[in-house]
Formats: sequence, structure tokens, C-alpha cells
Amino acid sequence: MGGGQLGRMFVQAAQAMGYFTAVLDPDVISPAGLVSHYHIQTAYLDEQGLAQLIQRCAAITTEFENVPAPALLTLGAARRVAPGAEAVAIAQDRIKEKAHFVRCGVPCAPYAVIDGAAQIAAVRDDLLPGILKTARLGYDGKGQQRVNNHAELAAAWDALKGVPCVLEKMLPLKAECSVIVARGADGVCVNLPLQRNLHRDGILAVTEAFDGNLPLPLVAQAIAATRAIAEQLQYVGVLCVEFFVLQDDSLVVNEMAPRPHNSGHYSLDACDLSQFDLQVRTLAGLPLVQPRQHSPAIMLNLLGDLWIDGATPPWDQVLALPGAHLHLYGKLKASKGRKMGHLTLTGASVAQVRATALQAAGLLGIEPF
Repeated sequence: MGGGQLGRMFVQAAQAMGYFTAVLDPDVISPAGLVSHYHIQTAYLDEQGLAQLIQRCAAITTEFENVPAPALLTLGAARRVAPGAEAVAIAQDRIKEKAHFVRCGVPCAPYAVIDGAAQIAAVRDDLLPGILKTARLGYDGKGQQRVNNHAELAAAWDALKGVPCVLEKMLPLKAECSVIVARGADGVCVNLPLQRNLHRDGILAVTEAFDGNLPLPLVAQAIAATRAIAEQLQYVGVLCVEFFVLQDDSLVVNEMAPRPHNSGHYSLDACDLSQFDLQVRTLAGLPLVQPRQHSPAIMLNLLGDLWIDGATPPWDQVLALPGAHLHLYGKLKASKGRKMGHLTLTGASVAQVRATALQAAGLLGIEPF
């Protein structure tokens, strides 16, 4: 379900293991549909499309969390669906998501649910300044506004069309990180190494994956919290949980994604099992083994901004760099902020990888980090 780049990389991993694949996506030129054996070009709730997917497939997954829950329920009545509709529904709604984190005992930023003027008036002063986020359909910085006081909060809520929102207290951030786990139907759970992430304008820009990217106690805490979040849901599939590291080196959870994640793309080139290999295994009921990272890695997101002036990025110079792995997603139109691909740099040492990644960033006109 879904034909974007995450679906494309899942399809490629499944095909490498000999599986036939089908993609349901309404876009005739969807990245995953272009490489799959079958492309069912219908809307996500189209009954005939869902029937075709059931007919073609023994098991079904999703590449994005905003697939309509009724579609997953329909599919789940006839086929194995992982992750299930319940887990996806929680990830689709920040209010449900926050409540789940609280149930798991994982600390999150102080917050309040905003669903009307009464809740705005009742917001405590110590929650401001904060970030107002729509409860649903927000990603890559969309559906979010910073607010400093009650007046700005009221105006922001009106600007967001008065939909249910969550107000999160702004905290002094030191770093951002994420953990990706894969959990099978048998309860076995494995994880990729922790990723340290840098966002710009709400979109992931750089991921660093190597020993020492954050202190070991924080790494252990983040991995344990992610596993707890998956276990509490009885989750089956690949799950990413994003965290904030505060200035006092404490950890709070930000959000979860019930699918592979942009921050895990480096695993294609730096690990013996990628996040997409793990997704295939969870769906097919194959054994899960702990992935091993064989090289330090830094991933640069390649956004449509690199193509905006009509020029082609200097791939010949980029690919002359040692340990450069280019992944373009087959999207035919570039636009500002659109994820067109990623570049992963690997090498024998962290210093070498960082130096090469900075070289690549310079060649591509990406701000250094």
C-alpha cells in the first residue's frame, strides 16, 4: 500500500529474495509502481483495487502511515497485514500516540490536547512557548506552528482550521536521534544502530550512524524505549521512533512511524541487513537476526532544491568520492523540499566518512553540518 520511495526500496528488497510484488497507488508514475511486478492504479479505498491486492498477495504492508484505516481493516480480514490497522491508527493521531507513549512509561515533552477555545484558555503558562501540531496528517514540518503566548496559540489554531491539535512545550534541544526496530509475529525484536539526525526546515537533512554518535547510556535508553513501544503494541513489522536529546542529556520521545524511515536508508549500504530486508522478513514470517553495521556511515538527503534551476547535480564528481552510494528514487519532477534521493558515504573510519560527506555536501551545494 503506497507507491513512494519507501515502497520502491521495499519492492527491490523483496525482489532480491525472489518474491513477486504488487503496489497499490493511484499515481501512474509512482516510484514503487514503476519497479513492481504489478501496479494496481486505484485509490486506497477502491473496492476493486483492494480485491486485486488480496488476490495477488499473500501478505500486505504499507509504506506510509496515512493509508486509510478502513482499507487496512478490509485487507486484514483476508490476508496477513503488518503492521496492523490498530498500530497504524495510533501513529496517525498524535493524541493517541502521546497516550501510548505515556502507557509505555517513555517520557515525552509536556503537552496539552487542543480541540476548542476552552482548551486554549486552560493551557498552563509553563507550556509556552510551544509548538502547535495538528493531530493528524502532519509530516516533514507540515501542520506545525511555533507559538509564544495564548494569543499566538489561538491565532495558530485558527490558521490550522481549528482541527484537533497537540501543543508541545518547546524544550532546549541538544540533538535528535531515532531507532528502528523490526518485530516478528513470534515476538522476536531486533534493532538497527541508533541514528543521530539533523533536520532543516522540518525535513531530515543528515543522518550519522556510527559508534559514539551519542553517549552509550543514551543509546541504550533509546533502544530500550523503542522496543517497549513496539512490545506494548504487539507490533509486527518495522517501526521507527524519533527522540529529542535535551541539553541536560535527558531523552524524550517525539513521534513514531509504523514503517521504514528516512533515517534508516544508510542501512542499505552500511549494514548486512537493511531496514527493507527486515521489513520483508517480518512480512514473510522469516527469522529476524540482529543487523550488524560494517561501516561508519553518513547519509545526505537529496531534495528537489538541487534541481530547481534546471541543472543536473554533478554526479560524476560525487561518485568519484570513495564510499559514495547514490540512490535516486525515479521521481520525474523536482520541487523544493521533495525527497528525490539520498547519498550515503561509508568508509573505514568516522573521520574519513565525515570528511568525504562534507566534500559531497560542498559539491552539491548542501549546507555543511
